[in-house]
Amino acid sequence: MYKFEKLKVWNEALVLAQQCYEIGLKMPRYEQNGLSDQLRRASTSVLLNIAEGSGSDTDKDFARFLLLSRKSLFESVALLKFIEKVYNNIPLNDVYIQTELVGKLLNGLIKKLKSNS
Repeated sequence: MYKFEKLKVWNEALVLAQQCYEIGLKMPRYEQNGLSDQLRRASTSVLLNIAEGSGSDTDKDFARFLLLSRKSLFESVALLKFIEKVYNNIPLNDVYIQTELVGKLLNGLIKKLKSNS
């Protein structure tokens, strides 16, 4: 088992990415290479940056990757807000709850790593 697989934040980011993929499937077919694809890439970037950063040699470097992950989370939320405006028939409440959870976990881990440095 890899270090990142043991992290609660990575496991919750994995749930978020899955939710975003499912939302993409609910969007019109013509969005599959546009908005849906962007949402998939942004949400996947959240968990990939956590995984990549977990291989860092220092807490400072790991925190840098977590900050990138948080930026991708913000991008994902912005995309979800736009999807909500354009496609008001797609339920997003659960995914918003998940974005908040991932954000809190990221912020907590970033704070912990920065205090260790």
